[in-house]
Amino acid sequence: MQQKGKMPKLDRVTDYIWDIPIDYMEKMRVPGRLFLSSTLLKGLEIGTLNQTANVATLPGIRKYSMAMPDAHPGYGFPIGGVAAFDSEDGVISPGGVGFDINCGVRVIRTNLTENDVRPKIRKLVDALFRSVPSGVGAKSKLKVSDSELRSVFEDGAGWAVEQGYGVSEDLEHCEENGAIKLPGELKVSDKVMKRGRPQLGTLGSGNHFLEVQCVSEIYDQDIADSFGIHKGDITIMIHCGSRGAGHQICTEHLRVLEKAARKYEIELVDRQLACAPVQSKEGQEYFTAMCAGANYAWANRQVITHWVRETFQRFFGDIEMDLVYDVAHNVAKLEEHTIDGKSKMVYVHRKGATRAFPAGHPDVPKAYRDVGQPVLIPGSMGTPSYILCGMERAMELTFGSACHGAGRVGSRKAALRKYKGAQIEKELLAKGITVKATHPSVLAEEAPAVYKPSGDVVDVVHRLGVACKVAQVVPIGVAKG
Repeated sequence: MQQKGKMPKLDRVTDYIWDIPIDYMEKMRVPGRLFLSSTLLKGLEIGTLNQTANVATLPGIRKYSMAMPDAHPGYGFPIGGVAAFDSEDGVISPGGVGFDINCGVRVIRTNLTENDVRPKIRKLVDALFRSVPSGVGAKSKLKVSDSELRSVFEDGAGWAVEQGYGVSEDLEHCEENGAIKLPGELKVSDKVMKRGRPQLGTLGSGNHFLEVQCVSEIYDQDIADSFGIHKGDITIMIHCGSRGAGHQICTEHLRVLEKAARKYEIELVDRQLACAPVQSKEGQEYFTAMCAGANYAWANRQVITHWVRETFQRFFGDIEMDLVYDVAHNVAKLEEHTIDGKSKMVYVHRKGATRAFPAGHPDVPKAYRDVGQPVLIPGSMGTPSYILCGMERAMELTFGSACHGAGRVGSRKAALRKYKGAQIEKELLAKGITVKATHPSVLAEEAPAVYKPSGDVVDVVHRLGVACKVAQVVPIGVAKG
């Protein structure tokens, strides 16, 4: 069972690596491993530590149960959790992926400067807000048939590009080229179809956003040149996922996998860790459905990208708007990694964590293979975001993974009690950031102060050598759901 109360003594490995000893909790099969600075460690919640330890009890886990520097409590696994399970005798768990399957981030670069955009920023943000439906109940401008929706689940961003929502180069600059090939037959329920049909091409709510940014710092000029990023340039960051379709897939398979855990006599220390042997019928059906949800998310971001391009072109004419990269946050992937000196196939669960593959890795786009994969880490609404590059050390330490954002330090309910949306909007405007949201409460829930400092979080992965800092981008206009 989970330990309660006082934070236990952790084993300090380095200034940025801390281990939860294997005897912290009964049934732990491997230690927990936390990637934190001493400052971030002081803010670590006992729930995050307990969930990291809980994950270490699951069958087939390899090396460590890991928590990235932005980790905070989630459903079953911590958000910011990474765990790899043996492809033969391991398990697969929806709690290690999350409800918003393939919540992810993409960055578009432009040849505009802040001087070009700043005079028009309020009208531009208003136009982006109208172009991209946002919020809990937002409905898409698209009308897709059942057969088209099934193609979305199978082909991801490729479907969108075939329909004219983008260009083939976009797919080359997406993780997995914008779609995971389904390992089994596509099976999605009527409820998944019903929820997915009206939401394709919508931003969603919560921490999802569409942000107009300016490149404020370049840390590595050579890599920045490879990514096509220059100081003073305008970039656009899109953060969203699989919407109701992904949520429904997760909900349905959680029920199935709860029963499967009992069927296969897997003892769970927390029922939120519902899982099945990865090679079981239940395990493979969840994995296939999860891949379909991930593909929906890539298609979703691709359609949004098209509408963002159209909006910018109305304001600025024929400009460059190239996709730098698109990364997934909430997925499980079958990958090859070296464990104890041997090459092994494992199902890497990244929940609130992003891939960070190094130079030379075959899964890095050819355009970036000499330097490494772009790693995109957003800040909060009023703080910087970062573009990094995956490094070889990530393969040794984290199964090729990095953090995915700043990480919350408080609940949305607490934020609503403490902050007023109108005041947050006023404070952001004073910093030169124009924001537009469906309701003032959204701004209160997402106040910058309810997140860890993005620079502190990014500094950990940089100092560990997991991903090196390439550029800092700061918001000048934000559309929120």
